[in-house]
Amino acid sequence: MSTESPLIQSMRTAVAAAPTDVPLRLHLAELLIGEGLSEAAVAEAAVALQHAPGDAGARALMMRAMGLPAPAAEKPESAPTPAPQEPRAQEPAPEVPDAPAPPTGFDWAAAENEVADAVPPRFVTSAPASTAPEAPLAADGGGDPGDATAWEVDTPGTVTLADVGGMEEIKERLEAAFLAPMRNPELGRLYGKSLRGGLLMYGPPGCGKTFIARAVAGELGAGFMSVSINDVLDMWMGNSERNMHEVFETARRQAPCVLFLDEVDALGAKRSRMQHGGMRNTVNQLLTELDGVGGANEGVFVLAATNVPWDVDIALRRPGRLDRTLLVLPPDAPAREAILRYHLRDRPIESVDLGKLVKVTEDLSGADLAHLCESASERALLDSTRTGVVRMINMKDLLGAAKEIRPSTDPWFASARNVAMFANEGGMYDELLAYLKRKRRL
Repeated sequence: MSTESPLIQSMRTAVAAAPTDVPLRLHLAELLIGEGLSEAAVAEAAVALQHAPGDAGARALMMRAMGLPAPAAEKPESAPTPAPQEPRAQEPAPEVPDAPAPPTGFDWAAAENEVADAVPPRFVTSAPASTAPEAPLAADGGGDPGDATAWEVDTPGTVTLADVGGMEEIKERLEAAFLAPMRNPELGRLYGKSLRGGLLMYGPPGCGKTFIARAVAGELGAGFMSVSINDVLDMWMGNSERNMHEVFETARRQAPCVLFLDEVDALGAKRSRMQHGGMRNTVNQLLTELDGVGGANEGVFVLAATNVPWDVDIALRRPGRLDRTLLVLPPDAPAREAILRYHLRDRPIESVDLGKLVKVTEDLSGADLAHLCESASERALLDSTRTGVVRMINMKDLLGAAKEIRPSTDPWFASARNVAMFANEGGMYDELLAYLKRKRRL
């Protein structure tokens, strides 16, 4: 088997850095064909077709890699031109080993028509259907992340807690401890309650903390402002503190506003562990802004999220700041069904039993479920390119992908278990301990 040249290795690095760049991937496939690595070229062309199903250049390149002449109508007008290659007289191109080839003159248009009626997908049920929304937004860390910078506030959105599939216990706690007082400012004034609040959400990654924060903003009819450490930190002394102040000033000017501090363990890490004075000053500034002297934070609802609450400075969790905590766990059965339905809604599928799929995906996070659907799609796509017969995604693809995916939450629970057992100051992790006992993880 031919080894890859340094040029191809460099191209692979470039493609890994920009996986959705179809022309770049096709250029890599051209180089692979030139090196006689036809099977690797087929794989790259298949991924290109996944990102751009209608790309004529990708189709023609696929046919070439398979050893078939591309139809005249399918030949690209501006296909990527491979870099000049020196003749390789001593390394003849190897034949593709025993790969089943599609029939000569494969009709891609007919193949598209074959699955054109598969969207929207058809589901089968083996158990009573849940009341999950028909098309909920993804409840995972990458489902609908905020693109707002430190100086931008999104207008009140239409996403509410009703769009969060399942997770009824979390919704009830949000309503009782946070939303109800904020929705009734008259009662708040009557009882002397300030219209500001702080809530710290923690739990394993990929379980929907960012999406829940957006839903809270929708429930309150407030603007949404997402801030991360990259929006605040600056290399020049004093600028980080100034940026932190400006973040809160922007939220105050746009009140009512939900200010979401993402990865707050980085913004408000324990000062006792810091060796750099600049970071300590930034944490001090965050504490000052949260206090909002003179009622400056009226109408600013601070939500924070972290995967490692034990690394958050204790001063951030004192009364009047982020004094309420909410554990966001992996999605329950109704939430998993809603997430799976969302990620399969536009894919060509047949006879998918969501009830069975929900049962075999327990403990998977929302991000894991999105990855499962992507992996099942890749299985069907590669099978179609190798056989020349386009088929739909079925339960075999989904169950096979589910067997290969390990819950990404397991390492987090392994670390959190020790903290909950031996460092449960003030009962902060009582809810986590109860969950670990239910799951027999203690």
